[in-house]
Amino acid sequence: MNAPPSAIFHNRRQNEGRHLILFNKPYGVLSQFTDAKLARDTLAPYIPVPGVVAAGRLDRDSEGLLVLTADGALQARIADPRHKLPKTYWVQVEGIPTAVALEQLRRGVLLNDGPTQPAGARPIGEPAALWPRDPPIRHRVAIPTAWLELTLREGRNRQVRRMTAAVGFPTLRLIRYAIGNWTLDELAPGEWREVAAPNERTGGFPQHPKAIRPAR
Repeated sequence: MNAPPSAIFHNRRQNEGRHLILFNKPYGVLSQFTDAKLARDTLAPYIPVPGVVAAGRLDRDSEGLLVLTADGALQARIADPRHKLPKTYWVQVEGIPTAVALEQLRRGVLLNDGPTQPAGARPIGEPAALWPRDPPIRHRVAIPTAWLELTLREGRNRQVRRMTAAVGFPTLRLIRYAIGNWTLDELAPGEWREVAAPNERTGGFPQHPKAIRPAR
């Protein structure tokens, strides 16, 4: 009989050193394992691995890459904006952003908690690997939508949504595609895979090739 994913992860972690989990968080799922008060969807049905926690958070109404680890020091390093680990987002906005709006995003936007740091901002087509969202975004027939790729090196509460709203283009859908060199590639919503944690010996972020689907 095959070992469960949690046992596989535990054995590898003991035998090969530190490992991480990359998870494609679906819309409507909290970035935590319990929600005793409101009983909302959590990570628990998707990731049956004991001891891991999310390194940073992703809002319930956002989708995409979440990194989890059982190593507290590594969790802090990934989550702490002082380490400047870039986070890349696919952002569907209402309207077609102008060159002026894109330049504002790149230079920094004044929010109610201060100006944002310079960011990467460029228009993109609809991502080829995009999946349908459940529920779908609200769509007003008379107003077109567009996709942007934003790369930030800081992490404020709902920052991407506030930035696009500040330049006149509200966010309709938000997907985190990458954290540093880790990406969503080959991960469907609700799937996760294990990767080796960065260290001096590997010098990079080698990825385990097989995604694991939730057992439900």
